[in-house]
Amino acid sequence: MGLDIHQWRSHPNVAQAIADLANYRPVLETAIALQQIPAPTFGEAERAAFVAERLRRIGLSSIDIDAIGNVYSRRPGRRGGPALLVSAHLDTVFPHETDLRLRYEGERIYGPGLGDNSTGLAGLIHLAQVMQQHHLPHDTDIWFVANVGEEGLGDLRGIRAVIDRLRDRIGRVVVLEGCDFGTLHHQAIGVRRYQIEARAAGGHSWGNFGAASAIHSLVRLAARISELSVPSNPRTTFNIGVIEGGTSVNTIAQHARLLLDMRSVSATALANLIAQVDQLVASAAAGQREVTLHVETVGNRPSGAIPREHELVQGAVAALQAVGAPVSFQQSSTDANIPLSQGLPAVCMGLTDGGNAHRHDEFILPANLGRGLQALLLLAMAASAATS
Repeated sequence: MGLDIHQWRSHPNVAQAIADLANYRPVLETAIALQQIPAPTFGEAERAAFVAERLRRIGLSSIDIDAIGNVYSRRPGRRGGPALLVSAHLDTVFPHETDLRLRYEGERIYGPGLGDNSTGLAGLIHLAQVMQQHHLPHDTDIWFVANVGEEGLGDLRGIRAVIDRLRDRIGRVVVLEGCDFGTLHHQAIGVRRYQIEARAAGGHSWGNFGAASAIHSLVRLAARISELSVPSNPRTTFNIGVIEGGTSVNTIAQHARLLLDMRSVSATALANLIAQVDQLVASAAAGQREVTLHVETVGNRPSGAIPREHELVQGAVAALQAVGAPVSFQQSSTDANIPLSQGLPAVCMGLTDGGNAHRHDEFILPANLGRGLQALLLLAMAASAATS
């Protein structure tokens, strides 16, 4: 039967809430307040406390921060049934000491982490707030959750814990990101991340010349990895994002490590890439007795998808079209990976425009933020209607 977006547009309370959301300034103010709170992966506690207090002031129930720092809150439904989970991640890629000052240039607002994901978190808070203010009716419970560990080596640990906790209570998931207004993600890219370490006896660069070097060994392996061939269809990628080690310029390195990111839209293609890397590591280890290589999996994001014809995807499309947004689709790695991999319908949607994510000159264009929140509200109302 599908999600009925259009019935909610004519509901008087929803129509008033939509009108209020046209003013994006309060949402932007919240996004900026969040952006000013450092929240590196594994260091999200201060931002989590801010979000919990805002949700408490809104009047939601079941406010709780779990052992790893996820913030939970709930708005009870009228009838029951599988609940809707709306989530946004707390963490950013930037270290705690990052300069978070904002810069304004024309319509752009620059600031590390402003789009990813302070704006998504602000959207979560203001969705709950507008529902409370206008006493909007919905059948099933809605869980509003701000989770840790989406970025980098957080390995989606926050949303994993959320789904473990709420798995038997929820039926649909909407994940929020600050940018990519009009873009929907319903196909989750599989990701495997390796840390490869090399260890050797090392020594003095002159006196022990010829002794095995952890760095020399690791860069030879990295060069072989860089020469691997991967398919463009299904799209498959790899990247050595970090390589480090050694003590000084005149020391034969005792230790070195690299971080390798491998991705594919196909589980089979990803498995083939992983197997090729494993073979290269095994060959490198077998060819040298004075260097030991150790591989550790530091990231494992499972793939999953729902078809474009699924009612949740089509409901999101209808909600975006209702506010005049052009709709596009992307395959990506987001918090939606976890519910999708477990068979839970999930989409990830962006709330406004922006760019330069994960860079210090990250920016947003807030003009479409009101429309992004309006589309989110319509989707949340339709997705929290009880299924027959």
